[in-house]
Amino acid sequence: MSCPFMSGERREDTISSSNNGSDGCDGGGGDAIQRAAGPSKEDNPALHYHKYLQLEKVLSSQQLESERQGCKVHDEHLFIVIHQVYELWFKQILYEIDSVRSLLSQVPFDERKQLVINQRMGRVVTIMKVVVEQIHVLETMTPMDFLEFRTYLAPASGFESQQFRVLENRLGIKPEWRVKYSKRNYEHAHKGELLAEIKRAEVDPSLLSIVQQWLERTPGLETSGFNFWAKFEAAANEMMRDILKDIEEIEDGHEKEAMMQEHNIAKESFSSVFDVEKHKAMLSRGDRRFSHKALQGALLISLYREESRFSQPFQFLTLLMDLDSLLMKWRLNHVQLVQRMIGGRPGTGGSSGYLYLKATASDRYKVFVDLFNLSTFLLPRKYIPALTPDMQRRLSIPYGKINGNVGNLHIPPALVETDREV
Repeated sequence: MSCPFMSGERREDTISSSNNGSDGCDGGGGDAIQRAAGPSKEDNPALHYHKYLQLEKVLSSQQLESERQGCKVHDEHLFIVIHQVYELWFKQILYEIDSVRSLLSQVPFDERKQLVINQRMGRVVTIMKVVVEQIHVLETMTPMDFLEFRTYLAPASGFESQQFRVLENRLGIKPEWRVKYSKRNYEHAHKGELLAEIKRAEVDPSLLSIVQQWLERTPGLETSGFNFWAKFEAAANEMMRDILKDIEEIEDGHEKEAMMQEHNIAKESFSSVFDVEKHKAMLSRGDRRFSHKALQGALLISLYREESRFSQPFQFLTLLMDLDSLLMKWRLNHVQLVQRMIGGRPGTGGSSGYLYLKATASDRYKVFVDLFNLSTFLLPRKYIPALTPDMQRRLSIPYGKINGNVGNLHIPPALVETDREV
């Protein structure tokens, strides 16, 4: 059966993008457009599958080094194909991440674009699931099979993957978080324009910094408005007092002591978010990533995720965690594969191989670690501050641009709750 997308049939010239956030001729605005008449079929011959995908280039790029040196090893072909596929997926992930960065950085932010952002982040997550599973194909090769051609690869190394370094930087990994590779940073493994692109990615706004700025603008953080943070702190203190009362009623001495230790740890954890200086200290140590206000925004969205205006942002935060988790899983799978294939031998790039890769599979490489730790500060529903009537309406009405103006897109019946006074 032929591919329906490559049948050679041409669509009508009139296209409606239906607010899909396209980056095409409508500039991403999603408005219906009329295409100008293109060249005739005589001037522009039908495009065919092989030519469109440039398969002549793609399928001729598997050049076996073992064959070039006169001793062709069968499994080297698989090794090359797998890594080429990795690089193609990295390219697509970068393409989607750059789009998300562009859309999310717009101020004022058109919240109608949140669905497009989630769709593209969801695509990145799905791709990473494939990337994680793809490593199992390499596991069909035994260590002895790998050793047959491994000596031909030196000094080439996966550490030289320029796209993966750009991806790490685009997401928000900072140079000071990185583990040294043979006591050096990644700069020594790249030259010329490849290195220049990596360095640009270090200074360009990362997804982490853009998400931080977006969270800092979360509606409800204004001290002159809903003043979420003051309400949240009061509610958390009330919860801690109630827990302490319950502990004091425990008669068993050992249980009471254990519960008090747990209570003190929880109290100290909450103190680290309420005390700005403690938060700054954690930022400087690399234990936190977000600014204090961005952390407040993430908590606000998480606690009120069922409100219509926060449902899509909450899904976006979840997708960011999914991506971080999958990247960590990919690193761990890579570590296990390397240990299985070469044990404790140095890598082809001269590194400590397994030990270096193992060191990268930690929270220091988890960009959105603050989102994972938010559950530390979530409150049971009975303690969540009630929304004021005004805040209830604000969260029930997504805002977006209509004909250049900011307007209400949807107004459901207002649900009014009594305020919890601070």
